[in-house]
Amino acid sequence: MKFSTKEDIDVPIDAVFEMLCEFDTFERAAMRRGAEVRRVDTMTEPGTGMKWEAAFDMRGKRRDIEVEMVTFEHPTEICLESMSPGLLGAVSFDLLALSRSRTRVAASIEIKPKTLSARLLVQSLKLAKTSLTKKFKRAVAGYTKDMEERYQQSK
Repeated sequence: MKFSTKEDIDVPIDAVFEMLCEFDTFERAAMRRGAEVRRVDTMTEPGTGMKWEAAFDMRGKRRDIEVEMVTFEHPTEICLESMSPGLLGAVSFDLLALSRSRTRVAASIEIKPKTLSARLLVQSLKLAKTSLTKKFKRAVAGYTKDMEERYQQSK
């Protein structure tokens, strides 16, 4: 199952990429929502090979996942893969410079079940795909709007 969207924003590609690399901010945001997040690599600079372990409650069950940065191409692409006992996931951000000050952000999430119970979960998500797609697009649009505002304030 895959969700994807594109947003064009008035921010240079390098600034967009730098904002997407604020991993500490994402970790804190997940923790505020009740997740336990722990960085497990020893890298000092962002790049391929960064790893996190996370645990959170979803649908009344504790979920444990491992997340690894598999693609880190400055300034055009970031891809993270996640593994849990029943699901494989991928989150990717592809950036395209439309001009010196404008960037297209293409975001996607893909989930693949590995077990029967995970297939049932994904099947139930497919029933709500229209509303989940709208939520995903709203979330990405909101985040890119926030990136645009942060960039304007930093000028």
